Amino acid sequence: MSETWYFIDSGVQSPVFNMAMDEVLLDWHSRDLIPPVLRFYTWDPAALSLGHFQKTTGRINTQAAKEKGIDIVRRPTGGLAVLHDQELTYSMIISEKHEKMSPSIIETYRVLSQGILEGYRKLGISAELAVPNTPIGKSGTAVCFEESSWYELEIDGKKAAGSAQTRQKGVVLQHGSIPMEIDIDTLYDLFVFPNEKVKNKAKTAFTKKAVTINQILGRKTTIDEIKNAFTEGIKKGLNIDLTTYEPNNQMLKEVEELMQSKYANEDYTFQR
Repeated sequence: MSETWYFIDSGVQSPVFNMAMDEVLLDWHSRDLIPPVLRFYTWDPAALSLGHFQKTTGRINTQAAKEKGIDIVRRPTGGLAVLHDQELTYSMIISEKHEKMSPSIIETYRVLSQGILEGYRKLGISAELAVPNTPIGKSGTAVCFEESSWYELEIDGKKAAGSAQTRQKGVVLQHGSIPMEIDIDTLYDLFVFPNEKVKNKAKTAFTKKAVTINQILGRKTTIDEIKNAFTEGIKKGLNIDLTTYEPNNQMLKEVEELMQSKYANEDYTFQR
């Protein structure tokens, strides 16, 4: 028998709103104010999100980001930097004590990513869950889509979606990027390289490591098409029903406060 989760489609929001909303949803779920949640959102302006523990000094080209009108935010989750632009972003909030969850972070990824896998299948794309043969983060890259983590989505051995997780207050938050397209030139301008030769080599290698939905399908997709596929895929993969939820004024007030106190605070964003 399936259970019912809240479904929130936040639409287009600012980077700081997106991070604050995910954290507030985690907090509300920890207080039993809401059931598990699936949330979809997109970004305006485009943003580079940094993993919670990721270093910025000597790694991130903040000047290039400013010149291109790309915001920088720090996620509450781990992992490497992701450029959020032409994509659908999802988040899932669920208690660590839920019967579907496991003390193992890797096993939790496997369970939740099953829904993302089914989303690709709804689009007619044959994807699979990654099982890395090298330790994650040992490649030295700062770019998320250059390497797959456990049970992230791959298509023909190339990374197709990036996900990150945190556990706080007894709650699992997993959110991730499902790119329709990636502007490789813009992406690599946001990182610091010793010289142009190294940068160009990394860009060339990237095309063999990552792939997008539009590349696989050979056509332009729409955000509504992607949302529909992943809504149905997640329902199937997690065996859940969804009921639409509109954040109330109290929730939105807490999001606004967290935006200002944390995610819009450069001391937090560039703490490392």
